[in-house]
Amino acid sequence: MGAIIKREILAYFSSAIGYIVLAVFYVFGGFYFYMSALVSNTTDLSYTFSSLFIILMFIIPILTMRLFSEEKKQKTDQALLTAPVSLTSIALGKYFAAIVIYLCCIAITLVYAGIIACYNAPSWTSVFGNFLGVFLLGSALIAVGMFLSSITENQIVAAIGGIAVGVLMLFMDSIAQAVSVEFVSNILRGISFMTYYNNFTLGIVTLKDVVFFVSVSALFVFLTVRVFEKKRWS
Repeated sequence: MGAIIKREILAYFSSAIGYIVLAVFYVFGGFYFYMSALVSNTTDLSYTFSSLFIILMFIIPILTMRLFSEEKKQKTDQALLTAPVSLTSIALGKYFAAIVIYLCCIAITLVYAGIIACYNAPSWTSVFGNFLGVFLLGSALIAVGMFLSSITENQIVAAIGGIAVGVLMLFMDSIAQAVSVEFVSNILRGISFMTYYNNFTLGIVTLKDVVFFVSVSALFVFLTVRVFEKKRWS
């Protein structure tokens, strides 16, 4: 698995994708930080973190679109299927490589907290709660994006699918409110990423929210493995 992680990380920076993802996140993250914290003269970074969902909605599909789509397009997925390594290790290797790049992105939020601390001490409990929320949210979206990448050889289709999922999650609460059938509305709220993520932006960390995002990540990694397991035996 370590070799796969290293290979994937190098692949991100041997092309423009890694640099684009980092640059876009830093630019827009910095803009949100400037507008919501520095201009407002506040040590509360909750608004900055809550705004990051919009950035993640676009950059994570770019981060994940090539994970398996490129392998399938170049026919190198056959080498993966016949390699002396389990499909789970392959999927996790690619997943963790994307997580590493993602951590490089969100690490900048700790720099924002450090800047705020130069003027007035922020609530570090809230900062780390928000950071955990952003990490778990991104991890779940990466797993979803990887799954989408595994079912198509077209990177653009995988990226558009990932963005569509992000937009759906962003407006899921609004859709749930518009649904008149209470049973359906409760189901939609139950699968809404924003429902669970908003608690983190308030500095509230609960086991239920953590388990939700971890479960989503595990589910879509599992589904990705099943896609290639089916292809291996077909």
